[in-house]
Amino acid sequence: METVIKGSPSFAYVDVALEPGETIIAESDAMATMAGELDMNARLNGGFVSALFKKFLGGESLFINEFANQTGEALNLTLTQATPGDIQAIDLSNDTICLQPGAFVCCTKDVRLGIKWAGLVSGIAREGFFKLEAHGPGTVWFGAYGGLVEKEIDGEYIVDTSHLVAYEPQLKLKLQMAGGIFSSLFSGEGLVTRVEGSGKIWIQTRSMSGLSGWLNPKL
Repeated sequence: METVIKGSPSFAYVDVALEPGETIIAESDAMATMAGELDMNARLNGGFVSALFKKFLGGESLFINEFANQTGEALNLTLTQATPGDIQAIDLSNDTICLQPGAFVCCTKDVRLGIKWAGLVSGIAREGFFKLEAHGPGTVWFGAYGGLVEKEIDGEYIVDTSHLVAYEPQLKLKLQMAGGIFSSLFSGEGLVTRVEGSGKIWIQTRSMSGLSGWLNPKL
């Protein structure tokens, strides 16, 4: 399988060339174009109960699509996300990555997707009360609204609410005020997420809540 992320950072999509016998799993409605000879099958995102949890608690689709190449030659498809922004791939061996609701785009067939309680802090911070966990081996593609920034942290790091896209599972999230009470109330920052530990996080440079807050007074 050959994959290339094109259109970054504003309108990224994944260009996939599937060799004979290969399969890729994608979020529902992620397909933009595909070769007519490819087989596309929709299936539940896990078992029935698991799929329901992923949809209503994890912000993912009830169904996912499986694209398979049953021909004798390489076939192409393009996969994208609903919001304009960047997409990044991460290769997992026996590792795990935590994805915020809506970040998942696609993955190779061996990746296992599960839902897990993210905590009250994550929910209050508008990151979702539940998180999607992707377990390797395999490759996962995830996207953001705006640009994607990867940070290696060792200690503590502050992220504004709705900007955290993905993080390694050993990291801890805590909710706090951006500053003192007066500064938090009148600076426009309010609550922020304090990430603690050693590992990687991925941040989006824009947020849907910020967009809606900008648009609503103008409507």
